[in-house]
Amino acid sequence: MALLRRRGRLDGVTATAPVGKALDRRFAWLFVAVTTVCLAVAGAVLVPWGGATGGLEPATVDSAFTPAQVARAEVYAGAVRALSLTATGVSLGLALLLGLTRAGAALARPAHRRLPWWAAVPTAALVLVVLGSLATLPFGLLVRRRNLEVGLTTQSLSGWLTDRALSALVAWLAASVLLLLVVAAARRSPRRWFVGAGLAAAGGTVVLSMLYPLLVEPLFNRFEPMPDGRLRSSLLELARAQDVEVEEVLVADASRRTTALNAYVSGIGGTRRVVVYDNLLADLPAAQVRSVVAHEVAHARHHDVVVGTGLGALGALLGVGILALLLDSPTLRRRAGIRGPADPGAAALVLALVAVGTLVAAPVQNTVSRAIEARADRVALEVTDDAESFRRLQVQLALRSLADPTPPPWRQVWFGSHPTVLERLGAADAYQRATEGRR
Repeated sequence: MALLRRRGRLDGVTATAPVGKALDRRFAWLFVAVTTVCLAVAGAVLVPWGGATGGLEPATVDSAFTPAQVARAEVYAGAVRALSLTATGVSLGLALLLGLTRAGAALARPAHRRLPWWAAVPTAALVLVVLGSLATLPFGLLVRRRNLEVGLTTQSLSGWLTDRALSALVAWLAASVLLLLVVAAARRSPRRWFVGAGLAAAGGTVVLSMLYPLLVEPLFNRFEPMPDGRLRSSLLELARAQDVEVEEVLVADASRRTTALNAYVSGIGGTRRVVVYDNLLADLPAAQVRSVVAHEVAHARHHDVVVGTGLGALGALLGVGILALLLDSPTLRRRAGIRGPADPGAAALVLALVAVGTLVAAPVQNTVSRAIEARADRVALEVTDDAESFRRLQVQLALRSLADPTPPPWRQVWFGSHPTVLERLGAADAYQRATEGRR
């Protein structure tokens, strides 16, 4: 049935959005149930729960850090944690204020009165992203000042603002794509729009994971192949020992932004890359660099990026299904002053619901991440057979980033993507005891 258009007043809000058939709620619930089961099964099968550190005894704080080091890390982490949580609360509060009141629709109204829907949607997203970025800017500046005080960064204010603007640009593009998917699918198939939108979101997750190293990472860093030499040859041999084809180890110019040490693996297939920070190469001995790269190569060996991307794609399917049920709520639509998901004015409500969903899903996502990271630690220990270098590396990583060695349990459950430094040191101790017992 062709969509009808009405112009007039709807609960005090100008209405120009299409009106169509009601959502097929029974099918939506079935969609959510099936996707939930698929996600649970995939998580149970693909995530290395046996690699988690829950069964290991963490190291004691005084075995790795002095009281002064612990006090310095706790003071820094406590201050930054408070600022970060406040920023999260402000961002979420603003999103809910705009999404659950008519303020968000009012912001979008000038655009969708004058522009076609496909132009009005990204325009509304731009306004919302800019407002969110401005609301959290003071907290970001305070964290930057704290990082300058403790020596975690030497980046200029202009460079920091440029990075923040680039992050906002990426956020706007992501929000625009999501909103366009929702509105376009709802206009085309109002009863079962979540199927097409969910499949598109899942596919977009895969494409983004593949292209992220090529499109997004270069916005923030420059990458150069590691120079030829004994260390490079050693690292490539380390990869071959794990049956992983790595043609190059890339070096990122991260030292212009941070003094913290890091490395990571990203991409899928032809875009897969192992990246180390330039300051990590400069400041750590070769044995510790080998331990870092062994960890990252372990991710490639077990296709962790592919697993994470697959779980993320299923999560996107589930999220869109839940979003459809929520957007079908007359109470939410009335509070937001919108007619439904096909209304360009729904941008604020959609983004608010996504923000809440992201926060609610964080403990599950980070539990999965910690299990994957713990397995990579174990593989790095086995491949290098060098527990002492692994141990010294973890201490250096913690000291350089001022990581709290004993974060609050709720903080680790909700936001901890890696095992704590004491858990990782406990894993090294357990490996050393096991190998000594076999010798």
